[in-house]
Amino acid sequence: MTEHVHHCAGDNDSKLCVAIIIKLALSVVQMLGGSLSGSLCLIADALHNLGDSGSILLALIARKVGRKAPNSHMTFGYCRADILGGLANSLILLAVGVYLIVEAAEKYFSPADVDGWVVLWIAGVALLVNTATAVLTYLTGARGSININAVFIHSASDSVASLVVIIAAVLMINYQLHIFDVIATLGISIYVLFNGTKLFRRCISILMQGVPKGINIDRVKSKIGALDGIEQVEQLHIWQLDDRHVYLDAQILLRAKDQELIKENVRALLSQRYGIKNTVLETRFLQD
Repeated sequence: MTEHVHHCAGDNDSKLCVAIIIKLALSVVQMLGGSLSGSLCLIADALHNLGDSGSILLALIARKVGRKAPNSHMTFGYCRADILGGLANSLILLAVGVYLIVEAAEKYFSPADVDGWVVLWIAGVALLVNTATAVLTYLTGARGSININAVFIHSASDSVASLVVIIAAVLMINYQLHIFDVIATLGISIYVLFNGTKLFRRCISILMQGVPKGINIDRVKSKIGALDGIEQVEQLHIWQLDDRHVYLDAQILLRAKDQELIKENVRALLSQRYGIKNTVLETRFLQD
């Protein structure tokens, strides 16, 4: 079983390495194309893809670190390396987004003609590459990792950004509307900032031990308190170690004496209804 897991992990790492190489190659082509054609939106997409290749590299490193076993110093293991990688990715996205807005403003006040055909062909290639990269990152486990999932979302959404660039190129070719180079750049930068902010907030929530998304702590407290033998639920905390492991601890005031049975009922409720399997429950009796 362990060998199978390591084999799958190795295959997934190989897919991520291929995705990095593809993204880097695309960024170089887009940079050259943007310089030759005078298109800022191509350069914007190149920087975006360069940031994504860095994100995939960080995800790969975080995944390798996260596999390290717990020890006497890191008793929870290194699972949060994945979250730290996601946080770094979000900061890269935010920096790229701000830079692109500044460049778009400068281009607006100093307009120049753009070779729409170069933009069109390179954007078409980018659409194919981004779609292939999205498939690769999805196959590496996007459902089970906040970091890999972020990379998958970026790669999938990059296909949309490439479509925006293609539309801008068509408008520039047919109608000489070179302002759409700036508009497309702004669109890409807003998209980058949106994703960067969303990922940043999600990572910070986990690192600050916030209640996981989709869990209402007051409702959980109410459900536990409604179980037989429980008088009151005190000091309830719910947090995430990483994107997969949710923890809960609580102090419970009991009316009944059978505390082990009550604890079993609480754990069954939490596991079945909320998927929370890591619990620490302290109990005391009403008369204590």
